Amino acid sequence: MMTTTPNPLDLAQTDPFDIAREAAAQIAEATGVARHDIGLTLGTGWAEAADAMGETTATIEATDIVGFGKAAFGDHLGTVRSILLRSGKRALVVGARTHIYEGHGVRQVVHSVRTAAAAGATVMVLTNGSGGIPARWTPGTPVLISDQINLTAESPLEGATFIDLSDLYTPRLRQLARSVAPDLEEGVYCQFRGPHLETPAEVRMAETIGGHIVGMSTGLEAIAAREAGMEILGMSLIMNYAAGVQDAPLDMKEISDVGWASQAVLGPLLAQIVNSI
Repeated sequence: MMTTTPNPLDLAQTDPFDIAREAAAQIAEATGVARHDIGLTLGTGWAEAADAMGETTATIEATDIVGFGKAAFGDHLGTVRSILLRSGKRALVVGARTHIYEGHGVRQVVHSVRTAAAAGATVMVLTNGSGGIPARWTPGTPVLISDQINLTAESPLEGATFIDLSDLYTPRLRQLARSVAPDLEEGVYCQFRGPHLETPAEVRMAETIGGHIVGMSTGLEAIAAREAGMEILGMSLIMNYAAGVQDAPLDMKEISDVGWASQAVLGPLLAQIVNSI
């Protein structure tokens, strides 16, 4: 039924938009759904939202879809799900995020977003688990992304492709999210390359240039979503205080525990927001 999935590195040798269209066609065939309305990438701490937002009518292994590789991070499920939302719309949930630090190139990082767009989605919801700079954001706090700073020295745009990013994270969607949860705060997301966590000096730099959240995903995906003409909603789970905010070293187990413990709250929250779109 499906063609052989190329190694993610093969994306460097092939038109990425052709691969995205082929992936979307395979998803349509495998799910029986010709068009999806909303694309979602569920990062650490957000996975339970998929179960809360509606009826999953099809689940596909991501590696069965052209251009997708195996999820390298254990908190990512490695599946693609078609969900019939309570609102009646269709959501395509991608649990196979690729990070820039994996070394497969930017095309692979944004393949899921381009596939969602090719599948018909006009809204892209991007979530992640990150470090927070403001001391008032305790671990477990969800925060809307209002803007971003790309510190990866990369871009998914190729050649003379000029895209306006002045309202990258759609104000309409942020307002809608606050109508569901009025106490949601907003912050500027800084994407670093990783995989190492940021140093206290790097966190101070991020704060000085206007950042509130530090992480290793989302920013490049958001640029690709805007290139595709999508509206974008971004949300971060603050999993830890960023390095140097508190006078203590970061504990990776404690950070992971926050992600698992937060899912029961974040899932219903995001599900309600998505069903309001």
